[in-house]
Amino acid sequence: MHRIGATLLTITLALPLSAAFADTVTMPNAARTQADGVSFEMSVPARGMSMQGVEQRYGRPSKKTPAVGEPPIARWSYQGYTVYFEGKYVIHSVLER
Repeated sequence: MHRIGATLLTITLALPLSAAFADTVTMPNAARTQADGVSFEMSVPARGMSMQGVEQRYGRPSKKTPAVGEPPIARWSYQGYTVYFEGKYVIHSVLER
């Protein structure tokens, strides 16, 4: 019984230490990119913008892919990035590599 208690005590003390050494994953901002080692920001449509607002601010896209699926997801392609819409509103703007 003493051996089980010692094992449980060791595990209990070791668990918080393992959490202290956890990896941190940092995701890059969708509006940031890098070219030749120099970081810069690119203005892309924000989540929640309407299709009309995107077209007024960013101009006509080079390609409009019609909405498919349920909910309907449409895609507009611009030079350097793609904008995804659910219905009439932006859900993501993705930079090209």
